[in-house]
Amino acid sequence: MSEELNGNCLIAQSGGPTAVINSSLAGAITEALNHPCIEEIYGARNGVIGILQEDLVDLAEESQQVIRGLRTTPASALGTCRYKIRGQEDYDRILQVFESHNIRYFFYIGGNDSQDSADRINALAVERGYDLRVIGIPKTVDNDLVATDHCPGYGSAIKYLCTTVKEMACDAQSMGNHDYVGIIEVMGRNAGWMAAGTSLAKRKDRPEDPPHIILLPEVPLSPQKLMEDVQRILQKERFCLIVASEGLVDEDGNYLTTSGGATDAFGHAQLGGVGEYLRNLIEEQFGIRARAAKLGHAQRAAVHCSSETDNEEAFLAGQAAVKAAVDGETGKMVTLLRAEKETYECVTGLAPLTEVANGVKRLPADWINENGISMNHQFTKYAQPLIQGEISPEFENGLPNFVRIRGRRVEKNLEPYEID
Repeated sequence: MSEELNGNCLIAQSGGPTAVINSSLAGAITEALNHPCIEEIYGARNGVIGILQEDLVDLAEESQQVIRGLRTTPASALGTCRYKIRGQEDYDRILQVFESHNIRYFFYIGGNDSQDSADRINALAVERGYDLRVIGIPKTVDNDLVATDHCPGYGSAIKYLCTTVKEMACDAQSMGNHDYVGIIEVMGRNAGWMAAGTSLAKRKDRPEDPPHIILLPEVPLSPQKLMEDVQRILQKERFCLIVASEGLVDEDGNYLTTSGGATDAFGHAQLGGVGEYLRNLIEEQFGIRARAAKLGHAQRAAVHCSSETDNEEAFLAGQAAVKAAVDGETGKMVTLLRAEKETYECVTGLAPLTEVANGVKRLPADWINENGISMNHQFTKYAQPLIQGEISPEFENGLPNFVRIRGRRVEKNLEPYEID
């Protein structure tokens, strides 16, 4: 146990939202209320942008009803951003805001780039001798953060995708007569975790169930092999259902499609359009009907079809972050690990932010079958526990009733700060 540190805490969310990112926020708030050394609990509006602009809200004033409701409310309740910190000027401003509001605990809920920002903030505080404890809370539907067995958000996303695959398979079955191809484009960037997760839609010992073809970034696309696979499946089945990751690459390692060469603030290519690319390819080759569906942001917002296990673990990650910081840890990210038991159980750990920042965890090659378009039992054993259990938000007049943070603004102490 480290020496007690008294002061205020600040929580922020960043990057693409998930169905359970607010459960992590609720976990952090709930745990922070248990520790007298944390005097005030603040939230930053829109991630690091809110810190730079000193746009803070008082989370301790939120009702228990709202905090509970966060667990069944999708998206980032505090707002989010994809802002890349510009350099020393921005980092100086962040520390200035922390000092002005006596922020001694900083919790950043985010993915790869967010953990890099948290790591840099921690390093600057150490360099300047400012007593600050920084803990990252993992978040991403892509499931590509290193050091953690899996990421909050992933289980819910693939539960929704599997449900969608099963529903669309019923639709395709009714329309096809050995002449119909359906394509579902899913998120995942450079790692195939999301696409691979749809393999759970297959019934046990029924490899012929859809999705018939899973296309992963880890396996470069061969158009000729794809056509052969489609033809083989249509000879046996009334339809062929393909799940394709947005980050598919050709045999030279280049993305098949990007959004006009656009990039985000961190220089990552804006992906999208692979479904239409494959639809055109198949229709030109076979002269048959093909339809492409791009699920888009629905994959990360579908709390109505989210995983109870994922929700519980997201809340646990938020709690664990606060406990670790109060115990004296800093410069770490909470990790989710599997307990060494016959039945699945999740425990938390910690990993240095320096090991997590900007890394990418790829899908293990030995979890992919030799055919390159399906997953084996090792992946099923890994992913199946993550989708267990159901969450249902409160309903009002037949529709889900999501909560909003009231967000009483904290008084600003500093001069305005301009960002691009």
